Amino acid sequence: MTATIRSLLALTFLMASAMALAGEVRLAIATNFHDAAETLAAQFSETSGHSTRISYGSTGKLYAQIRHGAPFDVFLAADQERPQLVERNGYGVPGTRFTYAVGKLVLWSPDPEAFADPQAFLRTGDFRSLAIANPATAPYGLAAMQTLENLGLWANLKSRLVRGESIAQTFQFVATGNAKAGFVALAQLRDDHNGGTRWEVPNHYHDPIAQQIILLERGRENQAARAWLDFLASKQAQDIIRQYGYDIPDPT
Repeated sequence: MTATIRSLLALTFLMASAMALAGEVRLAIATNFHDAAETLAAQFSETSGHSTRISYGSTGKLYAQIRHGAPFDVFLAADQERPQLVERNGYGVPGTRFTYAVGKLVLWSPDPEAFADPQAFLRTGDFRSLAIANPATAPYGLAAMQTLENLGLWANLKSRLVRGESIAQTFQFVATGNAKAGFVALAQLRDDHNGGTRWEVPNHYHDPIAQQIILLERGRENQAARAWLDFLASKQAQDIIRQYGYDIPDPT
């Protein structure tokens, strides 16, 4: 047997061993993180050999599914409240929860002349409807509500709000013209959606949108799930997350 053949056989054996060890992780991910998650999942699979199966939805709805036994291994929420509840109520593995991204809220309209002064635009109410995500199920919707409350405008505008079940649906309301403007995630305003008018809402108008991850009990023994958590905490993943319009919390 030649050295070349022996090398090929050894390589084949290593590749087969790697495939045998590769697993799958089922991820429940908040919809605002969709684009970043798709890039991260591809990179994760390429570097680890593990595959991902992703379900997207509003944080509140994903939490409800987890409570009712949905077969997820890892939960990536758009807030810290639900992962804390997951851990407290015994659905998650203690000590695995951390903040993987900090979101940014934006008032956006595809109309490049929609507003020059965002607060004046909101106060004068020169629009038929304004889109926000449902504050009860979507953390970006809660941040939008807090912003309007801090501006003293919630009571005046409440009747003209159209509520998306997720931040993705909220974005569609604005992008399709069903709402003049809306509060969306900065991460959604990339590529072909960079036009229009936007106002990055100052952080002091709402609670921090600290997006947390936690390993669920179903994934406790799943090495692919644990590898995903390690990957998300890596510099490689954090650089990708920043590229999609999120902040990374300072290490404590």
